[in-house]
Amino acid sequence: MIKEFRLPDLGEGLTESEIVAWKVAVGDTVALNQIIAEVETAKAVVELPSPFAGVVAALHEQPGTVVEVGKPIVSFEVAGDDGGSGSGAGVDGAVPAKREPNLVGYGAVLEDSGRPARRARSFAAPAVPVAGTAATEPVAAPPAERSADAPVIPVPGRVTTAPVPDSAERPRSTPPVRKLAKDLGVDLALITGTGEFGLITRDDVRSFVGGGDLPAAPRDLAGVSAQASAPAPGERETRTPIKGVRKFTAAAMVASAFTAPHVTEFLTVDVTPTMELLAKLKVSRAFAGYKLTPLTLVSKAVLIALKNHPTLNTRWDEAKQEIVQYNYVNLGIAAATPRGLTVPNIKDADRMSLMQLSTALTDLTDTARAGRTSPAELSGGTISITNIGVFGIDAGTPILNRGEAAILALGAVRKMPWEYQDEVALRQVMTLSLSFDHRLVDGEQGSRFLQDLGAVLSDPGMALAMV
Repeated sequence: MIKEFRLPDLGEGLTESEIVAWKVAVGDTVALNQIIAEVETAKAVVELPSPFAGVVAALHEQPGTVVEVGKPIVSFEVAGDDGGSGSGAGVDGAVPAKREPNLVGYGAVLEDSGRPARRARSFAAPAVPVAGTAATEPVAAPPAERSADAPVIPVPGRVTTAPVPDSAERPRSTPPVRKLAKDLGVDLALITGTGEFGLITRDDVRSFVGGGDLPAAPRDLAGVSAQASAPAPGERETRTPIKGVRKFTAAAMVASAFTAPHVTEFLTVDVTPTMELLAKLKVSRAFAGYKLTPLTLVSKAVLIALKNHPTLNTRWDEAKQEIVQYNYVNLGIAAATPRGLTVPNIKDADRMSLMQLSTALTDLTDTARAGRTSPAELSGGTISITNIGVFGIDAGTPILNRGEAAILALGAVRKMPWEYQDEVALRQVMTLSLSFDHRLVDGEQGSRFLQDLGAVLSDPGMALAMV
């Protein structure tokens, strides 16, 4: 029987998506939950899983086509009773009524009347090429150790001669390192740790797959180079369609700039004590395997300062004429990606320890750079941070994320002459730029928040007095 899969609502009430690429062709046999397409919403590129197991009968839309939610995009020939209707199908013109989130985004509820059998945990390691032979096959983790959406990373030309460790002994690593290895499709049993007592570090994992956070020539998921292409000979201008993330970001920034009355305040802080604390934590055994940066500590300081200044964690509801006070913090982190600026957020960041926050920040940036951020991760933020210091910029006037009361820009940490204990000394200094919605935050409230934040960064021990 033929069943149609209609484009689902991929979250947050988005009404349309663009077909970026098909991962299957007519006549292909697909398994339940197999990735069949990549579609781009106004917020992210999302992989669509198949709600059926069967044969692809027809692809109704071509790559590059913008499709409205509810329209059929693919038909399957499936075995079964003609009387049933699949979760991804429905009466012509009707949108499937029920959907649920899954590992790769949002899609139709899987059509499966039976209970899934639990797969036995396997510790079998992948085959190891003979010494002296270049490994041309992908290096992949065992099925039970890798998530369903983890990509397989080919390692061309790599020679693997090390024997496979005893499967009963688990490789020494920390949770964030295991998460990174799972995302990259790497078996930790094949890696020799360079950390203390043979601990496998993030650098060990990256080195195993070729090293580096980003490829030398980053490309977005649509296959379009993130770098500007060279103009054709004689071409005086180049036109690029406004769509996807760029279109959404532009609309959101215009709406924010002309809806919320922005105020920006600046504070330059001696962050030498914070940088000294950061150096100590990096060599601490307790934080081995965790990626700690100035952003990590500033994020924690923001969460601490917010406890005494809740007005910066609010939203103006124009429709209901209400001020919404959030009793939680979803911390947005602006991320520059090959597809443009995105601001995914860390849910309930205020409940996290420094270690948990470090892991969440690392996962957030790795996911954003890989172009795998889901619409759900881009929605629901309550306050944001943008780190312009990584580009060598000292200060700026950031535009609020729509629906948020404040955004903090971190400037570069610079060594410069500074007054210290009644003398001039060479200190590490950072400028904080805080923009806030003047409807929600008065000048005094914004200033006191910035003052408290600066106090924590200039003396981390002050955090004890604010908790």
